[in-house]
Amino acid sequence: MAPRAKPLQFVGDARTRLQEFPESAQDDAGYALYRLQLGKEPNDWKPMPAIGVGVGEIRIRDGSGAFRVFYVAKFVEAVLAISNSAASASRRCWRNEFHERRPEKL
Repeated sequence: MAPRAKPLQFVGDARTRLQEFPESAQDDAGYALYRLQLGKEPNDWKPMPAIGVGVGEIRIRDGSGAFRVFYVAKFVEAVLAISNSAASASRRCWRNEFHERRPEKL
């Protein structure tokens, strides 16, 4: 029997920002999020405890650059895609941007 996938919920403008990624990066992000829905780890990810407990970062690299999808998968009800961005040269910049757009409650 195939594992049951958790629903995927986008928070804030996460879906819109993901749709701004190049098509190949969107495909990679979609596959990584699907793996999370099945209870598996994405292929390239790391925990982000500085952002919040249970927050992970999916790292995507393709010919047009590097992209990030931040998520929370600890909830039984759903996987939350909470933010997406093109990776910038400065980590401090994307951290500040994330905190400015961060959902109040995770």
